[in-house]
Amino acid sequence: MLEKDTYKTIGATPEPVLFKDKNSKFFGYAFPVLNEDTVRLHLEKLKKEHHSARHWCYAYQIGTETISYRANDDGEPNNSAGMPIYGQIQSFEVTNILIVVVRYFGGVKLGVGGLINAYKTTAQLILQASNIIEKTIDIDYLISFDYKNMNTVMRVIKEKSLNIMNQKLEMDCKITISVRKNEAESIFKIFKNLYEIDIKELLA
Repeated sequence: MLEKDTYKTIGATPEPVLFKDKNSKFFGYAFPVLNEDTVRLHLEKLKKEHHSARHWCYAYQIGTETISYRANDDGEPNNSAGMPIYGQIQSFEVTNILIVVVRYFGGVKLGVGGLINAYKTTAQLILQASNIIEKTIDIDYLISFDYKNMNTVMRVIKEKSLNIMNQKLEMDCKITISVRKNEAESIFKIFKNLYEIDIKELLA
């Protein structure tokens, strides 16, 4: 049986959403992210933009096969904000995503149950407003060969409709291809069996 080699994420940053409860305002944001540095940049930007807000609670998940995630309550009661947001990331089965909910306190306490509902609902609304797309998990290979073997390599690339990510075509040629995970092993074998052509996996 083939392993799952696709994942869902968001294609772009949607317009923020607003959820209100007892005068408190909750602004929901979603961003596509690939690393924690990008998470930090988005949070810093939102804190400047909403400098008079009370809380900037968030959750993110990064990775396709090895997952890293974090949920942050940012001063709200334990597990009343970050985890409800993260729960929606899991519910929509998306990854490489950051969701931030910015709260302006309206003077009336919502209680833990009210907070959980507000953060969960805001995260749900922003995910519903997002363009969720499916992507393939790809493996990159570097193919090295002499110029005289160019036709052989190009024929395989054309026959198998492979994506060329990068190429340097001189006396010694190098081409980087990206192959869907489930097809990677068979493509690797084809090139491995070709005379005078070297292929190796590029690790991220």
